[in-house]
Amino acid sequence: MFKIRINSSLLLVFLLVPPPPLAAQEISTLTFLEGVLRVIRGTTVLQGAEGARLRQGDIIESSTPGFAQLEFAGGTTVALGASSRLFLFNYSRGNRGGKADTAQLVLLSGWLKGETAVSGGAYRYASPLLAAATNDGTVVMHATAQETEIFIESGSANIAEVSPNGNWGQSVRAKVGQFLSRSAGKNVTNSARPTSTFIESVPRPFRDTLPSRLSRFEKPVELRRDHEVTYSEIESWLNIGQTWRKGFVERFKPRLKNAEFRRAVEAHLNNHPEWDSVLHPEKRPPTPVPAHDTDSPDGRYPR
Repeated sequence: MFKIRINSSLLLVFLLVPPPPLAAQEISTLTFLEGVLRVIRGTTVLQGAEGARLRQGDIIESSTPGFAQLEFAGGTTVALGASSRLFLFNYSRGNRGGKADTAQLVLLSGWLKGETAVSGGAYRYASPLLAAATNDGTVVMHATAQETEIFIESGSANIAEVSPNGNWGQSVRAKVGQFLSRSAGKNVTNSARPTSTFIESVPRPFRDTLPSRLSRFEKPVELRRDHEVTYSEIESWLNIGQTWRKGFVERFKPRLKNAEFRRAVEAHLNNHPEWDSVLHPEKRPPTPVPAHDTDSPDGRYPR
């Protein structure tokens, strides 16, 4: 039976933090890995390894079978099941003045479990259909192209529908034990308990508290380069909501030097039209020439 742990604190701090520019900020450590984990950093595909530091902007994808555990500096632990794709969209580290860590992680597909203690910060777990925000709870999320399901295992969370652009709608508060789901084109449904199908499908490692292994990795492990990313490997990411894919044109523009990548982007412009101005700079309107004073002391520039 799926385990539910009660947390007496139901206080939620829901912080809406705008995404800062992507930077080489190390935000978490990969502390457990089964199977293969692919990390897309910049335009490069790297091979995941236990002890590796992950950065804001990294896209991580697990294999089948597979399992990965990430531990963040503030104490939050995030696990991914098999065939799961996650974007470390933004992260802001707290300070000694009392400001907590804040983060937003985007689950494109697969399974995610996020354990956020009261001291762990405010975490937002988003998918293309449904999202959860918590600073004192444990949420289990399953996302596919057609449906997202969220179970509040402990504590509480704010749940919101997500628009096609990636924007959050009005949120509702959910408490421990509640199960929320949303199918494409429909509104969110709220149940007192998860469905039997959901319970049976939950990855086995998710059924217990995720044990911390962070102390084992004091020294960072370097990620090994595999290859430059192909269009097919990031096509789904280039088509996510506008809110999340801001910056992708600048990030992946160097890959246009590859003829195959360029042809693929051109062929799918209807899905990501923001690439048109990069592919066809001649379409840009000419920059207006600023007006200048035509008078000059020596008379060389008459009126």
